[in-house]
Amino acid sequence: MPPSPTGPSSAPSSSPTPAPGSQPGVPGAPRQEVPEGSTKLPDKQLDASALPADYPREVYTSNGGTILNIRGQEGGCGHATAEAAQQDGTRVTVNLTELKGQTGQMCTMDIRHPVISVALSAPLGERTVVLKQMR
Repeated sequence: MPPSPTGPSSAPSSSPTPAPGSQPGVPGAPRQEVPEGSTKLPDKQLDASALPADYPREVYTSNGGTILNIRGQEGGCGHATAEAAQQDGTRVTVNLTELKGQTGQMCTMDIRHPVISVALSAPLGERTVVLKQMR
């Protein structure tokens, strides 16, 4: 027998079902919000000196420090991506890239700041996260 439409819902109506590949704390498609349960990275562990002045500087960890959730930047037909390019005992270097859309395609002139998740080979711990914008 189906549940009564007047009975309490088991899930809050304000939280839609996550899209495949965008479950909280799991690398996948960019999302607009930081996954629930994420912890903001302390400023002393972030080196964003290579980013342009107007680029976001937000990094969070989740899943025991094995996932970085980074606020990226994209616009128009572009799509923000991130990859852990280098990981060693003292630092993790993340390359941030905006993949451009097809040429000849009409694109909006908006700027978006999605959250991109990056899996690490080991928990971040006390290592420094270095953010670099790639072109």
